[in-house]
Amino acid sequence: MRYELKYKIDHFRLESVIQALRLHPAGFSKIYPDRQINNIYFDSPSLTTFEDNVAGVSERKKYRVRWYGEQPTKINNPRFEIKIKHNMLGSKEIYPVPEFDLTALRTTTKLVNSLSKLAGGALRPVLMNSYVRSYFGTSDGNYRITVDRQMRYFSLLMSQGFTRYTITDSGIILELKYDESMDGGTDRVTQPMPFRQTKSSKYVTGVYLTT
Repeated sequence: MRYELKYKIDHFRLESVIQALRLHPAGFSKIYPDRQINNIYFDSPSLTTFEDNVAGVSERKKYRVRWYGEQPTKINNPRFEIKIKHNMLGSKEIYPVPEFDLTALRTTTKLVNSLSKLAGGALRPVLMNSYVRSYFGTSDGNYRITVDRQMRYFSLLMSQGFTRYTITDSGIILELKYDESMDGGTDRVTQPMPFRQTKSSKYVTGVYLTT
């Protein structure tokens, strides 16, 4: 399992955030090209995942289908991810899924039924979002940081299928990720960070913004 510490940044430009990472004493450098991430979040009919996250339930799960690419309607190699949260620690189960048509997502019962079976309970599509992500890491490979921006949201509770993104968020989300075994040495990474750690969930934010 790994730790995932989040920082919601609203008052810094992207250039300033990147510069802070490059000057960080832990020596962060870019480890992967930028790319756009697209997600569809699924939840139970009563939005149990959403409610558990808002309430801060220590043992919870999150369900999403993820794919990459600048055109969100062009779905290549989608995968179903079950994110499992245990207090501050997290893990992830990943399953490949067949390509599907976004314009008829809520009526694509075969896909939804297969995801519900993997999740062990009924699911329905709730929210779609996308953002651009940059990847940074320390030279020893023990700590990784992702920087997300240009976040966009579309409610699948309010529509039968995706048309276009209706809500944008100008903030930046920085996330520090490291294995459980590395927890003893995190002070050298977290203390020089010029940002304040916060609780931040794109799923929860998107539901609030779009409903």
